[in-house]
Amino acid sequence: MKQLFRPAQEYNKRHFILIVMIVCAVFVFSSCDNRHEPEYTPGFSPTPSRPAMIYILGVHPLHNPKRLYEIFSPITDFLSQQIPDAVFRVEASRSYAAYDKKLCAGHFHFALPNPYQTLISLKHGYTVFGKMADDENFRGIILVRKDSRIGQVSDLKGKAVSFPAATALAATMMPQYYLQSHGLAVMHDIEIRYVGSQESSIMNVYLGNTAAGATWPPPWRALVRERPELEAALEVKWSTSSLPNNGLVARNDMPEALVQQVGRLLFSLHTHEPGKKWLKRMELSRFEAADNAVYLPVLEFLQKFNQNVRPIDF
Repeated sequence: MKQLFRPAQEYNKRHFILIVMIVCAVFVFSSCDNRHEPEYTPGFSPTPSRPAMIYILGVHPLHNPKRLYEIFSPITDFLSQQIPDAVFRVEASRSYAAYDKKLCAGHFHFALPNPYQTLISLKHGYTVFGKMADDENFRGIILVRKDSRIGQVSDLKGKAVSFPAATALAATMMPQYYLQSHGLAVMHDIEIRYVGSQESSIMNVYLGNTAAGATWPPPWRALVRERPELEAALEVKWSTSSLPNNGLVARNDMPEALVQQVGRLLFSLHTHEPGKKWLKRMELSRFEAADNAVYLPVLEFLQKFNQNVRPIDF
């Protein structure tokens, strides 16, 4: 019986050895085929760049907040694109009082205040580095309805007159000084209504809520382009003399190199097509370099206003 089963056992043994050899060969050849594959190397994310510094440009209420954002956001976007590691954002304020509070607290890194606010800012850690050009535009205008019977300043006695805000220089202080110097006791002879914005001052006259309304040329021209019916119904009855236009100020802790970059970009807006488009929406030909001394005529005006019309802080 042992002899009958020996060949089968030997056959099974040889068969097992053959299978083992085949498996080993497959493993060896598979390893050889992979010998040229690159070894796994862990990857690393790029080293993060320095986070951009955010700079706030505070623009005084030249327009209502919505319109102000539409006009100035392209300019702050342009500054952000051109200056590395910097993001510029325009910030509007709901009123002149709110803007003045933020300016005096040093909230803005850069600001575009009116000339009166520009002088105030110098006492609160800012320095003038530029301004809006076109000083001939920085004057007050007083509007009346064409169908009114307002012919001379004295005709406003006892009537309501709209102004944007008490601290608006071109649109409030200069018109009030004009009325005062033409025989009207402003603080007693008229009802003064501070209505919050240039557009609101104009619309109050148009709607007949006030007998006259004060503003300044850029917002008047911009609004009549959008609403021609205003020009058909209203007329500029009186204009004041002019003063240096709105200032550009930088907080004193801003790096000088950054202030120079911002100035260079703003002062060159009128040299390229996108910049010309943005300036046109502002009713402005260009920005220009300036310093604190440019606003001495404004100081002289404020002294006369303070003495002859009403007390102000400056």
